[in-house]
Amino acid sequence: MKGRPPAGGRVVVRPRSAVAALVAAAALGLATGRFVLPTPPGVGAHPAARSGAAVGGPSPGASAPVTPGGSVPTPASSASGSAPPTGVTGATGVTGATGPLTTANLLGPAAFGPDVGSGQIHVTDRYGDGSYANAACTGEKTLTQTLGGRGAHFRGLMTGTRTTPDDPTLAVSLDAQVAREVAAEAQSPSLAQNYAQRLLLEEEPCQEAAPGHWVYGRTTTLQLAPDVTASWMGSYQGSLNTGGTAPEGKEPCGGIAVLRSGNHYGVLEVYACLGTAAMDRVVRTALSQL
Repeated sequence: MKGRPPAGGRVVVRPRSAVAALVAAAALGLATGRFVLPTPPGVGAHPAARSGAAVGGPSPGASAPVTPGGSVPTPASSASGSAPPTGVTGATGVTGATGPLTTANLLGPAAFGPDVGSGQIHVTDRYGDGSYANAACTGEKTLTQTLGGRGAHFRGLMTGTRTTPDDPTLAVSLDAQVAREVAAEAQSPSLAQNYAQRLLLEEEPCQEAAPGHWVYGRTTTLQLAPDVTASWMGSYQGSLNTGGTAPEGKEPCGGIAVLRSGNHYGVLEVYACLGTAAMDRVVRTALSQL
C-alpha cells in the first residue's frame, strides 16, 4: 500500500507541480458526452442507504465542509449536460501506478476502522467479469460490456460471511455489505483516464431523480498527482430528495467513487453509511493504494 495521504495539514506544492495538476484536472473535466439512461424504476430510499445519521460527518442540516487536503465539491449535473468536476492538488510525492493490478492494490478493512470495526469485516476476492456499480445507473451491464476490456479484480468487504451464489463479493444481505471495489489495469494511462471518465459519466445521471427516489449528490474530485485522481458522489435517501436533486447541507450515507492511478482504474461503492469526512478519507485511502 502506498500509504494514505495525511488527513490534515497544509500541503506545499511547487509551482510546476501545481500547473501540471491543474492541466490534468482540466483534461479530466473535458468529457463532452453524456449517457442518457432511463429513470430508475420506482421510488424510495437508495438500496445502500441506512437509517440514522451518517457516520464521520457533521450533523444533518450543517453545511457540507471543504475536506482537508483539497477536495472541492462541484455542482450536480443538470439536464442540459454534466458539469465538469474541479480537481485540486491534494498531495506531493505521489505517482501513478504502472504495470499489472493485483489484490494488493485493493482497499482493505483498515480503511473503515474508525467507523466499522476492521475485525468485523470479511474480505472476499475474485477475478473475472461482472456487474460493477449500481444497476439503476449502469443498466445491469458488466465491465466488459461497458469498456470492452479484459477481466478485473472484484473485492467485497462485508460484516457477514454469507454471499450470493453467483458472486462471492456480494453479501446475501445488503445490510452486511460494507463496500465493494472493482479495479483493473488498462494498456496505458491515457486509456485508463478514458475508462474512468466513461464510468463516471454512467453514474452522473443518478444525480437527478424524481422526488422521493434516492439520488447521488454533487461530484467531489480529489487529485493526489496529475494522473492520480478520484471523483466521488455521496448517496442520499429518497426522503431527503424533495426537489429532484440531493439536498444542500445534508450529509450523505455512503456513495460511489471512480478512481484512476496511472494505468489503473476502478469503481468503489461504499454501502456503509459514511458522511462527507469519512467518505473523503476512505476514497483517499483507496486512491493512494490503487
